[in-house]
Amino acid sequence: MTATVINGKKVAGSVLDLVKSATASLEQSSSVIPGLAVVIVGEDPASHAYVGAKSRMAKQCGFRSLQYSLPEESTQQELAALVEKLNVDETIHGILVQLPLPKHLNAEAVIQSIKADKDVDGLHVVNAGKLATGDLRGGLISCTPAGAMALIRLSHGDDLSGLSAVVIGRSNLFGKPMSALLLAANATVTTAHSRTKELAEVCRQADILVAAVGSPGMVRADWVKQGATIIDVGINRVPGSDGTPRLVGDVSFDECASVAGFITPVPGGVGPMTIAMLMANTVTAAYRHAGRTPPNF
Repeated sequence: MTATVINGKKVAGSVLDLVKSATASLEQSSSVIPGLAVVIVGEDPASHAYVGAKSRMAKQCGFRSLQYSLPEESTQQELAALVEKLNVDETIHGILVQLPLPKHLNAEAVIQSIKADKDVDGLHVVNAGKLATGDLRGGLISCTPAGAMALIRLSHGDDLSGLSAVVIGRSNLFGKPMSALLLAANATVTTAHSRTKELAEVCRQADILVAAVGSPGMVRADWVKQGATIIDVGINRVPGSDGTPRLVGDVSFDECASVAGFITPVPGGVGPMTIAMLMANTVTAAYRHAGRTPPNF
């Protein structure tokens, strides 16, 4: 048996098509153009590449896209002042501060200072709390878990009743919101992590196995239940056979694909979904600001 490989680029493309049509509809009916402001501090090349991709995608979706690049030595007060300016700007519906920030800045304070209804990263405690209490339509959901959930729905539909799900990872950024989304869809969820005993045995019980630990190839074929759906969220750079870095996930893809029913590749799986769900969150925020009901993504 060989697993069906879930094409994240294709699914992300269909989400983005929906975002573009929703953007055009909102502008036509309410004269509102979704506005996304992306803030980056310092010169980290990977962060600049991510921000560039987000800004380009926002323009392709028909958004008003603004990018603010602050120098490495910017103070907490300067960053806070910029966020506050964006908070009160009625033409900005989404604010994203690119992480990680330089070490001298308090990232958590910055994230919590963004207005919850403009927090398109879904990291504000109000949005995290709404998700934790099952209010999936009231807040903004963290982009990577939302994207992973869209891929799970492809193979299992909206209702996961009777299915066992294991999430390896308990971060606020991914693990906890992912577990909450699975729970809201009626799965029976285990959140596993570095302190979990008999981790391989726990994973073998999963109909849906989500790996987000940052450990290249950690999940092996004998961790996987026959026919399970594997969602690989890991992004790890390892040396290739020719010495150049290549991207791999937390799952040993080739061997696990021989056991699984569905599997996401790295790259090309969850990654493209993250940026698509960021665009979906931005248009959702703009719809709510205009007093309109946003589409389902």
